[in-house]
Amino acid sequence: MIANPRQVRLIAEARIKTDVIDATVLARLYASGFLPEVWIPDEATLGLRRQVTRRTQIVRQRARLKTIVQSILHAHLVPPCPHADLFGPRGRAWLLAQPLPSDESEAVARHLREYDRLSEDLRVVERELARDALADPNVKRLMTIPGIDMVVAVGLIAAIGPIERFAGPDRLVAYLGLNPSVHQSGDGRPRHGRITKQGRTHARTMLVEAAWQAVAGLGPCAPSSSASLPAAGRTSRRWRSRASWR
Repeated sequence: MIANPRQVRLIAEARIKTDVIDATVLARLYASGFLPEVWIPDEATLGLRRQVTRRTQIVRQRARLKTIVQSILHAHLVPPCPHADLFGPRGRAWLLAQPLPSDESEAVARHLREYDRLSEDLRVVERELARDALADPNVKRLMTIPGIDMVVAVGLIAAIGPIERFAGPDRLVAYLGLNPSVHQSGDGRPRHGRITKQGRTHARTMLVEAAWQAVAGLGPCAPSSSASLPAAGRTSRRWRSRASWR
């Protein structure tokens, strides 16, 4: 059994703290039934989470390479690339034609080779994720929702695990940290604040990605201002700018 560290943090913040005292407190909480437990994923869920994590790491490494190349261009006052994808065919032709010092040109070429290697690794990982998606009816069901593609669906299944372990939708919302915070005392009126943002951050990030994809797919029906978007979408522009590097 694994205890939830967020709910037993008073042990870590105690003035008098020894291993014997901590073990005694945990034993008393467990004996009285007040020890908050953490769900331990099964082997299938753990394997899926590892694959999702690998894909996320590769995407971040590719984004880092693009940032490094952009910093080289900025350092030599090279104007912005006129093409949408700097690492695409036309973007690469423009990039290699820029007058850079020999050492910088070699560095750019080295980053391009590394980017290509990571792209191949990404294709391999996504093929494996697609194979798992085809074998899971829950992933197929999620993909029927506008904005949710294969990557988002597999990521959500990996984060959630068996849906049967949640007693109701409110428990799932709380597990993902999408429930609003509440402050209430006595007979006073409860005050609801922002979402708690507890749980798996990557799952919330993928939901934001799905929301942006759904909005983009509306075409002429898409909202014309950020005021029409959900709060989660309005507060995630920085993430959206990072996702555009993919």
